[in-house]
Amino acid sequence: MIERIKNIILKPNQEWDVIEKEENTLQKLLVSYVLPLSLIAAVCSFIGYGLIGYEAMFIKIKGINIGIHHALIALLSSTLSFIVCSFVVDALAPGFNSTKNINKAAQLVAYSSTPAYLAGIFNIIPALAILGIVGLYGLYLMYLGLPKMMKTPADKTAIYLIVIVATIILVYFIVGAIITALMPISPFGLM
Repeated sequence: MIERIKNIILKPNQEWDVIEKEENTLQKLLVSYVLPLSLIAAVCSFIGYGLIGYEAMFIKIKGINIGIHHALIALLSSTLSFIVCSFVVDALAPGFNSTKNINKAAQLVAYSSTPAYLAGIFNIIPALAILGIVGLYGLYLMYLGLPKMMKTPADKTAIYLIVIVATIILVYFIVGAIITALMPISPFGLM
């Protein structure tokens, strides 16, 4: 896993060539790649919001319940979004003259999301969570991976990526809203 992370970030073109030859399933990727990386953000969120805390209007907010809440949201939103986005990428494929293959779509989503998973480390200090923006590098990784994983023609890659990104943003908002609605929190802990 360490080699894959290093290679997808530092040598993405070459790594997509390697990934393209691999046979993987959505379920296997979820268990062996997405969940372990999602746990990084979850653990860091627990530490950051539960033990270190943050200030809001000159009041220090922290607590075990708040840490658990943020950790669960990080873990659930990451894993659910991976699953939903994999199905979305696969469903959109024919509209962009791409190959429909759920397992290749799952590989594309999982590996191009690597920077976002790793950016979850910034949750360890809530004031630094904004630095999670470095996860946007994953958009470039997805752009490079679309032609290799989904066999997207060069003239369709950019628009396919734009539609995927718009859909992913929508999915994240919906998943986040559902999880937040199911797990409300007050500054003093879970409600």
